[in-house]
Amino acid sequence: MDRRQVIKAGLAVPLALAGSARGQEPIFIADMHYHLLFVGPNPASSQPLGANMAGGQATLVAWSLVGDLPWLAITPRGFKQKGVPKSGEPQKWLKEEIERVKAHVVAQKLKIATTPEHVEAALKGDPHVVLAVEGASFLDDGIAQLQSAYDMGVRHIQLVHYTRNGIGDFQTEPPRFGGLTDLGKTVVVECNRLGILVDLAHATSEAVAQALEVSKVGMVWSHSSVTKTRKPQWSMAVTQARQLAFEDAKAIAAKGGVVGLWAVRSDVGATPEAYAEKLSEMADWLGEDHAAFGTDMNALIAPALNKFSDLRRVVEHWRRRGMSEVRMRKLAIENYARVLRQAMAARQV
Repeated sequence: MDRRQVIKAGLAVPLALAGSARGQEPIFIADMHYHLLFVGPNPASSQPLGANMAGGQATLVAWSLVGDLPWLAITPRGFKQKGVPKSGEPQKWLKEEIERVKAHVVAQKLKIATTPEHVEAALKGDPHVVLAVEGASFLDDGIAQLQSAYDMGVRHIQLVHYTRNGIGDFQTEPPRFGGLTDLGKTVVVECNRLGILVDLAHATSEAVAQALEVSKVGMVWSHSSVTKTRKPQWSMAVTQARQLAFEDAKAIAAKGGVVGLWAVRSDVGATPEAYAEKLSEMADWLGEDHAAFGTDMNALIAPALNKFSDLRRVVEHWRRRGMSEVRMRKLAIENYARVLRQAMAARQV
């Protein structure tokens, strides 16, 4: 072998490795908590979901329908309840909103994830939307409404939000029930039976503990951040009241669950790169199997992230920092996909 052949052989290995790296499957993105409204300054018509998802290679997005939106008002202290829904109104609102969402999904040539197989397809790059509901006020008229929501395609339900319901206490108002009510506990059990992922975001610490006692599958806290320095209380500023205590986050993780990080600029920083560092820290605290994106996009006054291409910047920042491929995939999509798939697969009929 002459000198030229030696040099060529020596270059072959690093070039092959580089080619292998370039040929790796892309890291797709999931968001456990995304909003797209049909009213307001940035309606769905002005930011089509298909193009937004494609811009960041997002393939599993939980479109969170705000179940109590008609009864909310924006105040200096954040969202507050402005009225009490009459019997049947929340179900009517939910049905109409789901119809609007489905029409947009069809127009964008996207698919709705309703089975474990759909989640697997999303993991492989086929874009899917998860129908999620934030605030289950529609269940105040009876647990039977949960089956109706399932039949409409809902697979992710957040128990409480900013208006009082019969399910349990939430973080931004004085507690009334000491956690979950009997109805709230029944909702968790019934979600397990139907194959619907339970979302504990906005729930009080007591409600979280009680849900963990009765649920047979992992659950999520889709959006906020974790604090080690304070115990969130309803009387605090809303961004502090809405944080998740470290002990509660660890309890959710211990049962196989996942905690999502929101994109509140005053909490996580002003850029996608700052957000990336915050989520990486949260994964260190909870374990890399138990943290994920939960941006709350389009529901924040001052967000660090505005579109899914910003989450692509998060992944690229991790890559530049030398984060392992395995860890990046878990945080970007696999953790949410895992708990969602497990909840769906636990369905008993």
